[in-house]
Amino acid sequence: MKNPYNTSSTLTLQSFNIPPEGVIPAFLFASLSYLIIFFCNLILILTIVLHKNLHQPKHLFLLNMPVNDLIGSSAFFLQLIKEIVTDSRSMEHWACVAQAFFIHIYAAGTVLILTAMAYDRYVAICLPLKYNVIMTYAHVARIISAVWVSCVLLIGVLFYLLLRLPRCRSKITQVYCDNPSLLSLVCANTAVNNIYGLGMVAFTQVLANGMILYTYLQILVACFLSKRSDTKAKALQTCATHLFVFLLLECLGLFTIISYRIKNLPQNFRKFLGSSTLIFPPTLNPIIYGLKTQEIRNKLLQNLRSPNYGQIWTASVQNPAHEKSQD
Repeated sequence: MKNPYNTSSTLTLQSFNIPPEGVIPAFLFASLSYLIIFFCNLILILTIVLHKNLHQPKHLFLLNMPVNDLIGSSAFFLQLIKEIVTDSRSMEHWACVAQAFFIHIYAAGTVLILTAMAYDRYVAICLPLKYNVIMTYAHVARIISAVWVSCVLLIGVLFYLLLRLPRCRSKITQVYCDNPSLLSLVCANTAVNNIYGLGMVAFTQVLANGMILYTYLQILVACFLSKRSDTKAKALQTCATHLFVFLLLECLGLFTIISYRIKNLPQNFRKFLGSSTLIFPPTLNPIIYGLKTQEIRNKLLQNLRSPNYGQIWTASVQNPAHEKSQD
């Protein structure tokens, strides 16, 4: 009998259906978008890492955001640019799994990092006198480690359950690889995968939404009870920034999930929604946090205005006293 399982190592992805005259503009757009994301996030990382006075808990939490954004955007854009240049929709199975793994790490990491940042702001605004006692470097390190370990474990189990199943199809119904599209290649009972996947999403969403809702409500109450207008304005600005980023991610993710359920939705629009969570948040996050966080904004402007800002960064790493004198 013919083997019903497809053991081919090459998969075929959905294409953006770019006409020949649109290949060069598409390549330029994708490359420029990735370069903007890469360098903006890299500048934010270097600004926090190289300035000693930015090694505060809130900045250490923020440092994880551009790192996570680079993971997701690199997993998506590098494959997209390769597809445009080579005009090939084929992809090795191991590369598809790797792309899907890092994209899911990015999605879970964004939610958990924003949750950790909300907790930090809650302690800073609602418990200011205890902030230095609670948010020690050891405690911050434990929270950050818990975020990344949780991401790796949750997504690792998800893909372990996927890879144990046999495949009998080789066409990915998405422009990039993710767990649902890889699961559609399986010819076996996927009940366990579906239950675990839904349970994982429910757990992370309940945890994130519950934590953020509670902390923001407490922050708003503290702001309205505060008699200092400057403290109230700064706290509300911080909340608005975090809430905008979180709602942007949640809305884009929700629209993507809904688009999968609507059969008559135009294919190009569905592809755009599917890619939006990997394009807009990594592009906007460094701009939002870099411009809205006063300490980071001041350091960026200071470095950009100086003709020898590379030497200033190097000196700030080698000699922290030099940086304090620059402030």
